[in-house]
Amino acid sequence: MRIYQVSAAAGFACAALLVVNAARRGGFLPETAFTHAIAPFAALAGLFAIVGIYLLIRDSAGRLGLAGFVLNAAGLTGAFAVEYILHFVFPYLDRPVVTGLLAGTTGRAFLVTSVILLLGVLAFSAAAIRSRAMAVPAVVLYAAGMTPGSLRNLVPEPVYLGGLVMAAIGVAWMARRLWLAGRSAPALAATA
Repeated sequence: MRIYQVSAAAGFACAALLVVNAARRGGFLPETAFTHAIAPFAALAGLFAIVGIYLLIRDSAGRLGLAGFVLNAAGLTGAFAVEYILHFVFPYLDRPVVTGLLAGTTGRAFLVTSVILLLGVLAFSAAAIRSRAMAVPAVVLYAAGMTPGSLRNLVPEPVYLGGLVMAAIGVAWMARRLWLAGRSAPALAATA
């Protein structure tokens, strides 16, 4: 399987997980151990998808594309860590402990992660649009959806959940483009 197709598969997984997460939080899917266990992996799958998208646009994305990729990747990595903590650490702590953590450096770290992700999404999306390698509506959906997705604690819950679904559509659309690019691109040789 070529790198674009692997990244595309990650993008499709990311999109599906974003929709599942939105449906779970919106009450359309039950809160189960399984739905909680898979929740953090939307960000991780998104990270792998962003790598493929960057490889596809990098020749025409310039420095903005590189900066956006680095910030977006760092933000998605941080989002994975935040989601992991929310689903696998905080449920086992007493509520006053969680409140104290969120009021201190942990809460500030979560905020910094959100800002980095937001800046990365916006810069990366601008570069992707400028590159013309991705469908503009797909990139706009990703950027528009990830903006409230990055600001989950600062926007109303319906706006956040709608953003996740919008981002999922954009990611799936870009993943389709990656898949098609992978069918026509030469396989990258493995080096030892």
